Amino acid sequence: MVVGKLSASSDRALVYSLLPTPPTDAGEPACSLRAAAPSAGKAKSKGGKGGAGASSDAPPTLQFDVDWVAEHARQASRMLLGGMSVIGIYIWSSEGSFKATPSAVLSQVIRVVSQSVPWYGSDFDERLLLHLSYSPRRWACRICEMASGSLRPCDFKYSKLLASLQTFRCTYNFETRLTVVQAEPFKKVISKAISHLTKEVQNAKALIDGDLFSDDMTITSEGPHEVDLLVPFKNNLPAGECSLEGVAGLLLFAGSVSALAYLGPKESISEAISDLKVDIIASLRSRLDIILDEADDDSTTNDMENSASQKVTQVNFHELREPYSFSFPRRILIPWLAGSYICDYLQQSETTKVLMFSPSYI
Repeated sequence: MVVGKLSASSDRALVYSLLPTPPTDAGEPACSLRAAAPSAGKAKSKGGKGGAGASSDAPPTLQFDVDWVAEHARQASRMLLGGMSVIGIYIWSSEGSFKATPSAVLSQVIRVVSQSVPWYGSDFDERLLLHLSYSPRRWACRICEMASGSLRPCDFKYSKLLASLQTFRCTYNFETRLTVVQAEPFKKVISKAISHLTKEVQNAKALIDGDLFSDDMTITSEGPHEVDLLVPFKNNLPAGECSLEGVAGLLLFAGSVSALAYLGPKESISEAISDLKVDIIASLRSRLDIILDEADDDSTTNDMENSASQKVTQVNFHELREPYSFSFPRRILIPWLAGSYICDYLQQSETTKVLMFSPSYI
């Protein structure tokens, strides 16, 4: 995976790190070589022998476990904070094997990876493809357009990016109430609550180190910078939310999210605010996905481990006759590279010790 940022204010992409995809559950590599098929139409040489042996010099092509690569991208993206995303893939191979692999195959891998990684509030149509050639030793960078699948070369240069990033952090406390309509499933109810909170966060004003953010604001201190989000007062509720027709109950969605965002050089402060807001919502959506994934996971035989998520997702809200509550997984910040952080999530019954034994996607 290529971890970085596609900048909205310029035509540049910032690459922070390259993450090798781990072997599959069966121990197989995510990318392997496939020998070129012998050509049946080779002309005979002057010695009268068939030319089938001539194809043995053809370089092998690359083949991918696309589903496994996409799953790695999905899991890794959950651990990235604001301003960091999976923005493409890299391939470590010989020059010959890379060139022998059809461009359509490479584009398809990038497209599937892109579809598996949620990009909230962004509509970038481009991803990166880095080729690290070991024979001969050199790098090449290409841009893949999602719509057409075309690959075109681009320039790149080396720089100590992570050390130059500015850190913006925010603790966002929220409490929102929504009506629950009869027969609404668990996923729809919680997704509706997160969508409602998304609008609230997007409309919030920002205080940076105690000063109200404005477009001409400049920051001279190194940071980290403290951000507070100010939500407008709610004077009126939409008419649809005031109607009692078909209402089965009331959902109180409340909590606190610790968010981080990283701002690259030559980027505007407004991007850091936007990345913080995206990080808040992405964190909540990731926690919901974790609950749903664990509820659907049939591979674990321990009923005690599965019972919490399964019971939550099987709740019929319209059948409840008394208050019912549950907690989202907790977000844990983990030191990563050059002073930056990534995150992971723990269920209420778990401790930080499980992070030592959990699969590493980054």
